Amino acid sequence: MTKIEKIWQELENEQQLKSGLLYKRYSGAVKPDVYVAVKSPEKLRCIAAQLDASVVLQEKSLDKLRDIKIEILPDNKQPEKQFLLVVLLNNQHQDIFSTLCEDLILQIADITQETELINLLLLRLEKWRLLFEKMGKQGLSEEAQRALYGELYFLRDFLQKISTPDYCINSWKGPEKAVQDFQFADWAVEIKTTHGKNQQKLHISSERQLDITLVPRIFLIHYSLEVRQNHGETLNSLVDKLLEILSDYPSAYNVFSLKILEAAFFDIHRYLYADTGYSIRQENIYRITDDFPKITEAQIPSGVGDVRYSLIVSANEDWALNKEQLFENINPK
Repeated sequence: MTKIEKIWQELENEQQLKSGLLYKRYSGAVKPDVYVAVKSPEKLRCIAAQLDASVVLQEKSLDKLRDIKIEILPDNKQPEKQFLLVVLLNNQHQDIFSTLCEDLILQIADITQETELINLLLLRLEKWRLLFEKMGKQGLSEEAQRALYGELYFLRDFLQKISTPDYCINSWKGPEKAVQDFQFADWAVEIKTTHGKNQQKLHISSERQLDITLVPRIFLIHYSLEVRQNHGETLNSLVDKLLEILSDYPSAYNVFSLKILEAAFFDIHRYLYADTGYSIRQENIYRITDDFPKITEAQIPSGVGDVRYSLIVSANEDWALNKEQLFENINPK
């Protein structure tokens, strides 16, 4: 259970307040007056930002989500203050709301200007809206499940080899639809998964994906997957294992929890992934060099774009390396 969940449960169990707002600071290290709160008598979970009463807010411009409501409440204890509330109306979304609120509080921890705080809240609401739209869909496609499993399988290896979890988690760019799945400074790692009859063909999605003129060190990892019902490791169990690994590292845990949501992995869809298991049949790691078979931006005629092509796995053995060599290359110096 996360810290914010514990605070909400404590407030929900409080019997003294029959109506109004019950609130508690998330941490004394957070500079602005932002609280974890429960609005009674409905006992709705919310976060509350205490602002100067002179600040004028247009509630309709903030109210973009069907299951979240923005409210302005006067502070009865301090007439010169008011509360801006972000209220969760649908308990079905508690997991997303918890993750996003915790992320918001950590993001604004050092902000002292109210206008900056409000602007960040607006940006966060837009991210929430996009995530809620994703959640309305019927889970990840089979292809998206395999791709996410491949990224998380590598991330687990990465965390077990490198002793700085924040570095590992922050390098994961897959949920952001970046050019490569993992990026940091001067290196990148792209993950490809195959299964069934197409085990030997890797699909490259753009002319930039393997272009070392843009990133000096690019590595390509191929996982050949065996996909079976009720056999192997499920996507659910891999996510849970990563959360367990990160449980002693609050910052990395929170960032990972948010990225999993951005990857459209939601708890309400777990039942869809419960029976599908994955096993790694084969793992190939390649260092992209000047003579590696690829198509790059410089080779594309002017006016041509959106280039996609395939690589044949068996033709790339000359560029293979092992895990130790890979992690030596991407280890933070």
